Amino acid sequence: MIRVEMLSTGDEVLHGQIVDTNAAWLAGVLFEQGLPMTSRQTVGDNLQDLVTVLTERSKVADVLIVNGGLGPTSDDLSALAAATAAGVELEVHTEWLEKMTAYFASRGKVMAASNRKQAEIPQGAEMLDNPVGTACGFAMQLNRCWIFFTPGVPSEYQVMVNDQILPRLKTRFPLQDPPVCLRMTTFGRGESDLASEIEPLPLPEGVVMGYRASMPIIELKLNGPVSKLPEMEQFWQQVREIAGESVIFEGVETLPEQLARRLKEHKLSLAVSEQFSAGLLQWQLVSAGAPLAVGNVLPAQSESLGLLAARSQQLAKQNHARLSLVVGGLDDDRLGFALHTPDGTYAQKVKFNVGRYSLKARQEMVAMLAMNMLRRWLNGQSVSTGHGWINVVETL
Repeated sequence: MIRVEMLSTGDEVLHGQIVDTNAAWLAGVLFEQGLPMTSRQTVGDNLQDLVTVLTERSKVADVLIVNGGLGPTSDDLSALAAATAAGVELEVHTEWLEKMTAYFASRGKVMAASNRKQAEIPQGAEMLDNPVGTACGFAMQLNRCWIFFTPGVPSEYQVMVNDQILPRLKTRFPLQDPPVCLRMTTFGRGESDLASEIEPLPLPEGVVMGYRASMPIIELKLNGPVSKLPEMEQFWQQVREIAGESVIFEGVETLPEQLARRLKEHKLSLAVSEQFSAGLLQWQLVSAGAPLAVGNVLPAQSESLGLLAARSQQLAKQNHARLSLVVGGLDDDRLGFALHTPDGTYAQKVKFNVGRYSLKARQEMVAMLAMNMLRRWLNGQSVSTGHGWINVVETL
């Protein structure tokens, strides 16, 4: 197995001032290419720390992809750290310097002296082209490891990985078939509840069962080699039966995307009115391309289930929509929902029985509850449902 690692650099990444989306993207790409990432690490803008970690990882990894630190400013230290770790000097890559100079000239600008730094790479390193930015990348051998240095700007980084790094890896290493990852997302049952029934099942050899809790959903994952796919599918059917009606989708399609697709398939438009969820429900549906006839956000008010149901009927009628979904306001920890459909109107009130969650978490939960009502109606299931720390206290 090839050991592939990633090193993210920068104080802003280390201290959580920005989210390291580059690492997540690379992990997915490598997994799909049959080169699953073995580990990843983050280090700040400190020269000695960078030299130390490059030296350490180069004695362990077969491939190390370093992200960030190739800019023109004083805190961009990746090239210097690489040269220091290798015991060589930095040298100007003349071809890249000329390309940068022409880049600025084509825009009517004179290249700043500081940009010259972006053409400096360690002696003996191979330059990697960057067609969309001013920071070239480079590759070098250090100890047992082939190290690739890439810019931190996502658009530049992704082009370099796809066009420069992956082709080189495929040439040098015999790639295995990508591992199989079966995914199932559930809503309505807790992680420990699901695990208590799944864990006793005998796993196929070499296959790993995983759980990821991300409020308000639980994602179940089964990872294994492609040679084990028939056994994995048999095991997965048992998991599917255990999860039952709590399964909201399989694969990577999100619930908003699923609803958007199914509404379009059935030629149904949806009207939405929200109070407690403050527009979050509409934003999620619109982002997925759902056909909304209208959407509004109203100030909080106390409404009975009867009033919520009547409002959902009126909302659909006024906007010529066959479906309408209403989220009410919070009243003494109770929250109402109403769903109007061509075959009837459904309403429920739920109660939060745990108070430790933030407003944002509760709003996300409420948006998911509303979408789940619609999903269940589309599936021909009972519309009313709670979730762990939310109980259904009244239905209509």
